[in-house]
This record gives sequence, structure tokens and C-alpha cells, in this order.
Amino acid sequence: MTTFIHSLLEKSAQQYPDKPALRFKDEVLSFQSTHALTLDVARALQHNGLNRSDRVAVFLPKRFETVASIFGTSKAGGVFVPVNPLLKAPQVSYILRDCNVRVLITHAARLKMLEDELQHCSDLHTIICIDDYPATQLGHCQVKMWQDWLSETLTTTEHPGPVTDADMAAILYTSGSTGNPKGVVLSHRNMVVGAESVSEYLKNDGNDVLLAVLPFSFDYGLSQVTTSFHVGATCVLLDYLLPNDIAKAITKYKVTGLAAVPPLWAQLVKLNWAENAGASLRYFTNSGGAMPEATLKQLRSIFSNASPYLMYGLTEAFRSTYLPPAQVDTRPTSMGKAIPNAEITVVREDGSECAPHEPGELVHSGPLVGLGYWNAPEKTAERFKPEPSPIREITIERLAVWSGDTVYRDEEGYLFFVGRKDDMIKTSGYRVSPTEVEETIYTSGYIVEAAALGIPHPDLGQAIVIAATPNLNGSASNGNHEELEKEIIRYCQKLLPAFMVPKKVVLKDSLPHNANGKIDRKTLSAELQNLFDV
Repeated sequence: MTTFIHSLLEKSAQQYPDKPALRFKDEVLSFQSTHALTLDVARALQHNGLNRSDRVAVFLPKRFETVASIFGTSKAGGVFVPVNPLLKAPQVSYILRDCNVRVLITHAARLKMLEDELQHCSDLHTIICIDDYPATQLGHCQVKMWQDWLSETLTTTEHPGPVTDADMAAILYTSGSTGNPKGVVLSHRNMVVGAESVSEYLKNDGNDVLLAVLPFSFDYGLSQVTTSFHVGATCVLLDYLLPNDIAKAITKYKVTGLAAVPPLWAQLVKLNWAENAGASLRYFTNSGGAMPEATLKQLRSIFSNASPYLMYGLTEAFRSTYLPPAQVDTRPTSMGKAIPNAEITVVREDGSECAPHEPGELVHSGPLVGLGYWNAPEKTAERFKPEPSPIREITIERLAVWSGDTVYRDEEGYLFFVGRKDDMIKTSGYRVSPTEVEETIYTSGYIVEAAALGIPHPDLGQAIVIAATPNLNGSASNGNHEELEKEIIRYCQKLLPAFMVPKKVVLKDSLPHNANGKIDRKTLSAELQNLFDV
């Protein structure tokens, strides 16, 4: 029985020791070698005083050391915190402080970016750099080189590790509708059951080659590794610069499974694909937003041998639904039905079950439901609540994730997305907090009032648009609205990751307000709905 996330790797290392587990560029790491490197990381962490449930942040692009750090932390009994490599210093610093990270594993370029922020991270004591970094002491933090760190203890030590599958395994940060991102706490059981469930309906086996293009800070991205390790498949690590890099990788590595989000699919269908370039693909999956029907049609033409799996998930419960390929022609806009080991209900505000075609809130129950938000009991209580009455009547009381998404079922039980209850922006597959973008813009001094909105965009799903009233004395634009709009975007580019930078700023003399004095986002959104129409 596989109990812990690192057990997925241990099992495959025993069954397929010499088989390729990971590929990175032209390098290959077998399951046995990957497991050995993971054990070295676990030993080094414990030698440096890592205690049960201490947090270890991994701020790296996808490479062998990244995977070994994640699974080695699990083996050592710690909690891994994968940090999106696209984040800028302020966002990374917030994560390190919020979950009291003790050890940071990164590389020189990102460490230099963080230098000024580390003084605020009082719990951090050790930084491991996988390449050369000149300093050995950085403020209160000790900096160690990867190879030196692994060599500190070469003796075999016991790894007490996690005690039960209910122990914390990971904290994944996801944006909330207000303020800073929230850390979703996942147990070992959540992640192991997730790998088992996904591989079941995707029919993964040891012959598969999965291409990991999404960041490991995204549960959908991390799933490519856990699924590969569960079935003994090969996972190819790719940090692409251009969509064509993905096309080349599919051909080079004979990839059989590809997971992406709608904006990336939109870029891939625009490439000039050579005949049979995607012939190796057995399936492709979509999550992180609805797949446009036109894009799906093009993908099915390019990848004629591949089955499409349209999925819906949320970090708090990993994956909730999928549409079987056989249903794609009949219900191309459907979210499908519950994945294995998930129970999905659609309920009214009083918790009673909705009738067919009646919109209600999607509620996810079962072993994939996470443990809550890190150090945020009030936010946890808002989202993680007792199961609704249709389920509660037949089971002992368990917590469920109330998604905040409005959906409906048809007569045969297939789900369809209607909209979100909150103001979250879904762009490029990321959930973005409007408040976080607004707070960044306010620090510029360029505006008096601002609202970040998600406006329909043909490639991004939603584009971030700022509606604002300008502070004409706060910039060098001399009252020129067009120049001030450019200044605001340049300011955001310095402080925010690319996916959070507004695509457009719309300056207005005043913003509409509702009866409570709050900015009327619905009115603004309605005014700007057609901004990106082509």
C-alpha cells in the first residue's frame, strides 16, 4: 500500500530500477538514481535539523534537483512548498514568511533577487544554492552549495519521516479574492489518492512519457510527476521559452501525455505543425479554465491519435471532474462527472440538492479534500465546511470544499460551468486576486482609486484590466492619459509576475460606486466586456 508521496517513487524504484524516471534536456535519471538523490536530500535536511512538519521552500525551475528536493523533503518528514519560478521577490518573501519556511532551496539568480527581502524572513535559517553563489552567510541565513550540503553526511541514517498519511505533505499557494495568496495544506493521502485517481481515468501505465510544462506550484503541474512515479512512467521536465519548444519536445521525447491550460493551447494551435509531429500523443488534458470549442477542434486535428480529457479542479480539492473523450462530441462544453474517489454535489444556499438545470454551488467531498488554509482559520471555515445535506444523511460528518463556483447538471448528471461567486480573475490558467493587483498599483502613487477586473480575452480566458482614476500629480506623465497608462503597466512589470501584469489600463474621471460606497465592479465589467473583441 502506498501511504506517502515519496512512497510513489520508492515503489517504482523497486519495480523499475533502471527505467528512465526523469528526463531533462539530454540527461536521463533512472528511478533508482532519482530515489538515491532523494535519499541524499532527506539525509541532508535531517542533518541540518529539519523537524517533522518543518517547511522547505523550493524556488527553482523544473530540473532533477527540484524533484529530488520535493520528494526528499517528504521523506525527511518535512512539508514542501513549491514556489512558482515566475514570482517576483515581494511575492516570494510573503510565502516564506507566511508559512515560516526554515530551508530554502534555490539557485544563484533567484537568490540574488531575494537578497533584500531575506531580512524579513526570520524563520529561515538555511539556504541551499544548486549553483555557485559567492556568500556563505547572508544576514541571519547560512548559504550552502548543493553538492557540499549533500556531502555533509554520507552515513546512512534512519528516516522517521511522516507518521500517518494525514500528516501535512505540501503547502501550495493560490490566490484568494482578497489580498495575499492563501496556502492550501495538502496531506500525503490527498496527493497519493490524487495520483491514483488521475492515472485510473487517463489509463496511465509504464509505457507513458509525460511532458511537464506547467509549474510545480500548480497542483496540475505537480501531478505530472506524481502520476509518472505512481505508474512507472517517464516524466520529461521542460521550462519552455516559446510554444515551439513544446512542439519540439513532443517529437524528441515521443511524448504520450500532455497537460496544459487554455492560453497555452491557444498558442500551440497557432504553430505550423509538421505532419505527424504529434503522432506519439495518446491523450491531452485541459484544466485551469474552459477550453474554447474552436481550440479543441484544432487540437483534435493536430493530435489526431490523441484522446482529449477536459477537466475541472481547484487546489483545495486537487481535481474534481473530467469529461470522458467519448462525450466530447456530444457535450463539448461540459465539465463532465466526478473523477474516481471524489463525490460532487450541486446545492442551493440552504444545502439542499439542485434539480437538473438548476444552477447551484459545486461542492466536493472525499479523500481529495485538503486540510484547509495555512494559519488562516477564518478563511478555512469559509471554504471548508460540513458536507451538504444530501451527503451528510448517508455518511459520518466530513468536511467538504464549497467551491464558490456556480454549475448545473443535465438530466444525465453531466456538469456545466456557469460562473464564480467571487471576483477572482482566471487568466492564463492562474487564479489572480484583484485586491493583490490593486494594492500593488496603489503603492505607485499614480492613481487615486482602482479596480482590477477580469475581461474576456480570446487567448487568456480573462485579461486583467485596470479601471482607475488618475493622480495627475503622482507621475511624470504631465496629465497625458496614454503615457500614464504605460507608466502604470511598467510599474507593475517591476513588482508582479508576468501573468499578474494588467494587459490594459483604462483611466476614467471617476469610477461608479454602489449603495455601500464600494466600487461597482459589475458595472465596470459590463462597460469593458468587449474590450478585446477582434
